[in-house]
Amino acid sequence: MLTLDKLHIQQGDFTLRADFTVPHGALCAVIGPSGAGKSTLLAAVAGFLPPAGGRILWQGQDITHAAPGARPLSILFQDQNLFPHLSVTQNLGLGLNPKLRLSTSDHAKIAAALTRVGLADLGARKPAELSGGQQSRVALARALLRARPLLLLDEPFAALGPALKSDMLALVAEIAAEQGTTVLMVSHDPADARTLCSQTILVAEGTAHPPQDTAALLDHPPAALAAYLGA
Repeated sequence: MLTLDKLHIQQGDFTLRADFTVPHGALCAVIGPSGAGKSTLLAAVAGFLPPAGGRILWQGQDITHAAPGARPLSILFQDQNLFPHLSVTQNLGLGLNPKLRLSTSDHAKIAAALTRVGLADLGARKPAELSGGQQSRVALARALLRARPLLLLDEPFAALGPALKSDMLALVAEIAAEQGTTVLMVSHDPADARTLCSQTILVAEGTAHPPQDTAALLDHPPAALAAYLGA
């Protein structure tokens, strides 16, 4: 499980606090008004933003000061974070070996992951030769290969059309179920939260609140969330 123990994030005049636990294997949306700190929360968990106070623990182990690469997680951004000069296969290979020293077994795993996300014949292409949806699938395939127990999604599917986004969310759910992955997903779309996540963290007015039932929160949103949703 992921525990944010009296976590305090400070960026200039901006303050965000969090004090809660996300159960192991939970699919949890992170939702709230623009600028409230949703992506900031994920950046702190991922290790890109050192907290001003408090602790971040995974399965009881303190990872507050661990380097991003040493944390038990993968993170997907909206820009997919693919290297443009590398092929799809090489981009996936980084998930297995940062120096791209890949064995026959590694190549077999990459091929299987590409097949799983519907890109079996595109391993030799560069990211610029792919559509936005295909790039999203490559990024998800890399996370699949890394098989880290915590997956952070910072709106990686926001630019996709409704049908493709629905497919990607379904694929995330399948992979999470198979691997027992804990998922935190930032989204501006409450429909995405309802589709994928049984629990939701509300980020508003300087606080990331403990996870609560998604349907109950969205059906009866507090004032800050209601104003944002237009409810």
